[in-house]
Amino acid sequence: MPSTHTSLHYHFVWSTKNREDWFPVEVRARVHEFLGGCLRTEGGFCHAVGGIGDHVHVLVGLKPTHTLADVLQRLKSVSSRWVHEELHMPEFSWQEGYGAFTVGARDLERARSYVLNQEERHRSQTYQDEYVEMLKMGLVEYDERYLW
Repeated sequence: MPSTHTSLHYHFVWSTKNREDWFPVEVRARVHEFLGGCLRTEGGFCHAVGGIGDHVHVLVGLKPTHTLADVLQRLKSVSSRWVHEELHMPEFSWQEGYGAFTVGARDLERARSYVLNQEERHRSQTYQDEYVEMLKMGLVEYDERYLW
């Protein structure tokens, strides 16, 4: 086969430091658009960005040459600097860690809908419960002492 073909899709999720509610409704779209632009700058494909005031979800397609940890580190670093400068929130920061879950091509539309409907989801479910559910569904081992 003369070419390499891949289908590498991920659902990223991370919160603000201490899960503080930094993003009121009126700025969320700007934050989400900026995160999508950062991913495009990295050479990724942004399927969707969503979230509420204390966390974000990003559905992305990456190339095999991307290193997951490097992409997330740059995404969080660049967006944090942007929030400081453009939104005038100098005390803002993201949490240290993140969740990264693979998504099959056949499940992309379902995952996209999930990411884009965060406000509705969080009317009945906390971020903590959502994240633990994602860990369990992803078969990720975790120690609750290090979640929050």
